[in-house]
Amino acid sequence: MDLRGLRLRGRRLYAAVGALAVLAGGGTWAAASSDAAPVVHREDRMLAMPQTPGGKEEVRIDTSFFTARQGSGGRRPAVLLGHGFGGSKADLRPQAEQLARDGYAVLTWSARGFGKSTGKIGLNAPGGEVADVSRLIDWLAERPEVRLDKAGDPRVGVAGASYGGALSLLAAGHDRRVDAIAPQITYWNLADALFPHGVFKKLWAGIFFTTGSAGAPAGAPRAVPTTSGGCGKFEPALCRMYERVAESGVPDAAARRLLADRSPSAVGDRIKVPTLLMQGQTDSLFPLDQADAARKAIRRNGAPVDVDWISGGHDGGDRESARLQARTKAWFDRYLKGDKGADTGPAFRISRTGGVDSTDGAVRLRGASADRYPGLAGQVRHVPLTGPAQTFRNPAGAGPPAISAVPGVGALGNLSALGTGGLSLDFPGQYARFDSAPLTDSVRLTGSPTATVRVRSGSPDAVLFAKLYDVAPDGRRQVLPAQLVAPYRIVGADEGRTVRLRLPAVDHDFAAGHRLRLVLSATDLGYASPAEPAAYTVALRGGGVLSVPTAPEVRSAAAPLPAWTWALPAAAAVAAALLLLTARRRTAAPAPDPALADVPLRISGLSKRYAGSADRYAVRELSFGVDKGQVLGLLGPNGAGKTTTLRMLMGLITPDEGEIRIFGQAVRPGAPVLSRVGAFVEGAGFLPHLSGRANLELYWQATGRPAADAHLDEALAIAGLGDALQRAVRTYSQGMRQRLAIAQAMLGLPDLLILDEPTNGLDPPQIREMRDVMIRYAAAGRTVIVSSHLLSEVERSCTHLVVMDRGRLVQAGPVAEITGSGDTLLVGVAEPVGDAVVEKVDALAGVASAVRAEGGLLVRLDGTLSTTGLLTELLRLEIAVDRIGPHRRLEDAFLTLIGGDR
Repeated sequence: MDLRGLRLRGRRLYAAVGALAVLAGGGTWAAASSDAAPVVHREDRMLAMPQTPGGKEEVRIDTSFFTARQGSGGRRPAVLLGHGFGGSKADLRPQAEQLARDGYAVLTWSARGFGKSTGKIGLNAPGGEVADVSRLIDWLAERPEVRLDKAGDPRVGVAGASYGGALSLLAAGHDRRVDAIAPQITYWNLADALFPHGVFKKLWAGIFFTTGSAGAPAGAPRAVPTTSGGCGKFEPALCRMYERVAESGVPDAAARRLLADRSPSAVGDRIKVPTLLMQGQTDSLFPLDQADAARKAIRRNGAPVDVDWISGGHDGGDRESARLQARTKAWFDRYLKGDKGADTGPAFRISRTGGVDSTDGAVRLRGASADRYPGLAGQVRHVPLTGPAQTFRNPAGAGPPAISAVPGVGALGNLSALGTGGLSLDFPGQYARFDSAPLTDSVRLTGSPTATVRVRSGSPDAVLFAKLYDVAPDGRRQVLPAQLVAPYRIVGADEGRTVRLRLPAVDHDFAAGHRLRLVLSATDLGYASPAEPAAYTVALRGGGVLSVPTAPEVRSAAAPLPAWTWALPAAAAVAAALLLLTARRRTAAPAPDPALADVPLRISGLSKRYAGSADRYAVRELSFGVDKGQVLGLLGPNGAGKTTTLRMLMGLITPDEGEIRIFGQAVRPGAPVLSRVGAFVEGAGFLPHLSGRANLELYWQATGRPAADAHLDEALAIAGLGDALQRAVRTYSQGMRQRLAIAQAMLGLPDLLILDEPTNGLDPPQIREMRDVMIRYAAAGRTVIVSSHLLSEVERSCTHLVVMDRGRLVQAGPVAEITGSGDTLLVGVAEPVGDAVVEKVDALAGVASAVRAEGGLLVRLDGTLSTTGLLTELLRLEIAVDRIGPHRRLEDAFLTLIGGDR
């Protein structure tokens, strides 16, 4: 599990406490250049902060400041980015660099106790992490790059997820200089999140305190352990609180006060800035009701608030990072830059499952939105429940426990939304259940359902866990939406108590014919239950009705069906116009080049700009060629322009400059020469109920070409599917689906075969088989272009390479020539290599790049420095070199070519 996704972080204004002190040694400058975007400069500094307000002891906060060249050279708004719990500023570098390119001055830092920063973890203590943020804003106010609203008051927004998300809310409540915030998957009241309805969320709390206790930051003194040695990196008060609650299993009033005082809810009446709340549906740590409470409070203050329910969350699933970063940027464009035309999105948006990709099993997402936030109550639909009063037991030791949400298995929660999976378990004798009748029509639940029950216990208190299942018509299969459960501690249950239960907020579609099942369990794996055995009796009250909130105003962006009637004539007219334009383009296409008639591919000066940008390039001035019989590997990091190049190569998009010739013919959309190209890019769709052979035959029929031209048997022989061709595709493994997709691309035995990530999702034997497929195909004089991130496989299967980075060609040539290039050296060192050493070597004259490698450094020379000269410089820097020589692995050569610090 990636604990950096936890992200709990906070802030409080003590602006009057001292100015920032820059530690001795000052800052270091770094630059990440790109021909497709402005150059981004990074300044790393350690800043000194008072350990406590007004105190003399200091902590060191590790910061990075990102800016990019602006055409006017003027000031720009600033953005503070807070990291997640267990993470550091390094996690935020890609987002910070992108925001800098988009015209912001961006400051990231490692919170107290994380990364290289010193100090104790205070869980966003007002006098600790919160005060640090105000001092960071002080620092921004002194920077010449940052726009000011007035002296000492920079135009600044704050964003972050979880720990960093809470920070953004606290920043707005404690410091009036904050102008806009965009928190993700975070909390409003930490006490409510960790002690919901008086029940201790022991699994998540244990993860927090274990993560925060593991080791001290580099260069920091070791924390003094508590008497039990449990959580020494935390402030002592937090250690004592956690150990007290963890031992008893019951949160006390002092524990609630301690966490509530460090929560955004404590300053909720002072948060009055535009707020974009992005909360996870797959999140048992900070569920949707935390964002709902935040939205209510901030709206009462009169500030604009938009709400976005994302698919994933702390339990796992799709975090939709790219989409949320784009929406955050638009939010800041509107409220920091003052761009009234910025599209900040709808007032409420939710990600819903839109089926499963037949090629890789991934859950597809689709958005639904409304022009107002419906809340968690919505338009209520009453669903009657039936069932007699039932008695069940809490077992001694509360074990074995029922299972609902488990951190790290959020993908199962996504499948539960499809009605095809999920993980949940209730043990006989430990729960009561109440069912509805089969639904006559579907019900889309959006919000928190409620039900009223009467509880009596053999002990003074009862701890129950309420959950709502979706039960299939056969009654044997049930799924728990989002894997969420609502815990309740019912005080005085020995005298009998009537309780209005509010179940977890979810978005789920109950299909017609399904039943709704309310279950009350005595145990749950994620929570602390009483160790003493007890009997609970539960009966329905309030008429036995389950109140189900709906939000019919939340609609998918898909066009309504009636529009088709008037759209068809318009579409026909547009299609006719496009055909005429295409015909004109074809007549105006460049003449064939006879000299290239036998050359599979030549790309010359190819460039493609990003949409709506005059100077940002996806591909720029790219030129290379491929000859017959070659297996060419197209390599580059994410964002290098590989997929854009392949799309232009296949005529799917048009280049802005340059040309592509296949066998001497210029490539245009619909060009006849494209019939000599076969492609497998970003997966293929198959009809799961048909056999593999039937799918291929149907695909070829759709091309309108003669059946004899398919060469079906030859393609299948190369793909090596054997008897599996006669089976339904739904029975195929991922490797078989991939090979069937390759066979589809090979139909007609095209002279040029293009494969984009053909080994995705394959195990080692399947990868080896795919490698053999590519080699066999090229062996007959045809050509294969493969884009892949598996460098070891590229090295084994490809004869030639093209390496791209940021849209440009870095190097091209035979694999042996690139991996054996004498300008790449492995420098072995006797001691571990730190960041400072890497930066010093990278800055040497004659060094093109230097990256950390196992046992030392990989250094690429630019031709002006010899191996002996490099050794001399390394010794001058007092680096303990114990060996130096050429290095020939493709992975390391690739890293040196692109600069390994991505």
